[in-house]
Amino acid sequence: MEKKYRVLAINPGSTSTKVGVYEGYDMLYEGTVRHSQEELSKFEAIHDQKDMRMQLVEELIEENGFKLSDMDAFVGRGGIVRPLKSGVYTINEKLMDDLKNLPSAQRHASMLGGVIARAFGDTYGKPSFIVDPVTVDERDEIAKITGLPQIKRDCIFHCLNQKSVCRYHCRLNGLKYEEQNFVVAHLGGGISVAAHRKGVICDVTDAITGEGPFTPERCGSIPAKLLADLIYDGGYSREEVYKLIAGKGGFMAHFNTNSAIEVEKMVDAGDEHAKLIYEAMGYNIAKCIGMMATVLSGKVDAVIITGGMAYSRMLSQYIKERVEFIAPVSIYPGEGELSALAAGAMRVLNGEEEPKEYLG
Repeated sequence: MEKKYRVLAINPGSTSTKVGVYEGYDMLYEGTVRHSQEELSKFEAIHDQKDMRMQLVEELIEENGFKLSDMDAFVGRGGIVRPLKSGVYTINEKLMDDLKNLPSAQRHASMLGGVIARAFGDTYGKPSFIVDPVTVDERDEIAKITGLPQIKRDCIFHCLNQKSVCRYHCRLNGLKYEEQNFVVAHLGGGISVAAHRKGVICDVTDAITGEGPFTPERCGSIPAKLLADLIYDGGYSREEVYKLIAGKGGFMAHFNTNSAIEVEKMVDAGDEHAKLIYEAMGYNIAKCIGMMATVLSGKVDAVIITGGMAYSRMLSQYIKERVEFIAPVSIYPGEGELSALAAGAMRVLNGEEEPKEYLG
């Protein structure tokens, strides 16, 4: 009988650490440890939170009837590391060094996923991995070019969920990801829209630097001259501009909230301005899906809508009505990051995929 491996998946966020225990591809347990601001304020740097989070994760796992010593592998979310190809990566010393020494502007709690997975792996003598971090870059070279030779398009996006939802769609429909063409729109606090050509993301909007649609907290693409005028006329600092691009743009700029649910309630209450802005976001998402369809020369097998905002029927249907002429539209709400991490580790343990070596 084929062994069902057991894996612990770890997904740290700014104020929480989510964990999941998986056997084969089945989830046995999923839980969350919450971290108060008072608790986190004791630590000078994100990396200093490692031991505290590890202890709380171990306590949570054991309280729910599992043992870390029973795990066959540990897999964690990766941080903003160097650009790399899609896949499952063994957490080697070079990767650990990059996770621990990211520039301050790139530090996020997600980097602790790989650090904690490696620490547990070392403790229990088991392999540790990261899967499809946000810096995966497998774009065509032509997709990186801009009209200024000093600037090339960056590539930071929701690769983990984008790849995972495509594989899920293929499993449901008896297809092979490597034989299909998809346009995928991940809708969350950040939005990324990508062209998947036979298993490779050949182009994607950057979810951090101000590309693509505006989002609940990001400004999206803006006419360059008008943005330059705003900066110079308003006397904005570099950090203030960064905040407008990611953090204080989108719904935050229009309504002082990054909650799509709150804006949708305003729409339901008859607020015409909220309706206009909400639909404008959907309009821009649909335009971007159309743009990515041209990357695939119109040969699109399916358009896939995913991410937290895909739970909104109002938004999903608005987009679907505008893009279903391109290809059939499938909607898979949520992010499924823990299951995607576990599935990556499971493919390696089952011998379905060779783990990659991070070279930096």
